[in-house]
Amino acid sequence: MKSFFSLQSLKGWAQLLRWDKPSGRLILLIPAGWSLWLTPTSPPQIRLIALIAAGGLFVSGAGCIVNDLWDKEIDIKVARTVHRPLGSGRVHISTAFILLLIMLSLSLLVIFYLPTENRELCLKLALFTLPPVLIYPSAKRWFSYPQALLAICWGFAVLIPWAASEGNLSGGLPLFCCWGATLLWTFGFDTVYALSDREDDIKLSLNSSAISLGKNVFSTIRISYGTACFLLAIAGFSAGVNWKFWPIWILVSLGMQREVFSLKKSQNQYGNHFKNQVLLGALILLGLIIGRAG
Repeated sequence: MKSFFSLQSLKGWAQLLRWDKPSGRLILLIPAGWSLWLTPTSPPQIRLIALIAAGGLFVSGAGCIVNDLWDKEIDIKVARTVHRPLGSGRVHISTAFILLLIMLSLSLLVIFYLPTENRELCLKLALFTLPPVLIYPSAKRWFSYPQALLAICWGFAVLIPWAASEGNLSGGLPLFCCWGATLLWTFGFDTVYALSDREDDIKLSLNSSAISLGKNVFSTIRISYGTACFLLAIAGFSAGVNWKFWPIWILVSLGMQREVFSLKKSQNQYGNHFKNQVLLGALILLGLIIGRAG
């Protein structure tokens, strides 16, 4: 029991959950923040923000475990993932399943701390989330655009916070455009992420949008980011955000396009691109917070 909870074991668990890489957690929580600050009742209560953040942390942890369970045999053949804890044997499969059960249980527990009148809808959405989250890691084996399936998973990071705040999904343009922007943004940055594995994926006969798009990959990412920013503009305008949002929106819109241009010039910056998307997404959130502050 003592060795089970050793420092080395805890480190392996943190790596399995990706809690040692905050960028990947933040990039899921940012659209949740967009959603909360676009609701009619914005700004959200601190308690609700904390619950959504905790739920996102637990759900993303579960998703990472499922991903590594699917890819245990593949990870050791890919340069970027060769040292992951399951593939390298530092964490046992049985331990991974226990952690998965804990993460899913904690995610469910968060729902029961939400306002009573909003729990049923949030629970339904959480149950709808499970199939794509559990299936997504296998998609690279049978679907040419697995990043599209990940985008659908990310879309629930908009729907569930809105439902938790409002008790419905009758959000009109602010909700629909925020959801659409999140899908496109996610497809864009995960396609860039897939570029770093493209050569290994081709050798292993795996699929990704980075492979399937071929020569159109950079133009598609550029369009995805541009359309996402356009939809966020519609969402912000429809929600009545004030003028303070728009300078930040312009900065982010230009920044996303610059990121793609820089990536095309130097294709060894995939990791930096991902981190920069976290920063740009956080700036949009900051703009919404300021824009709804009155």
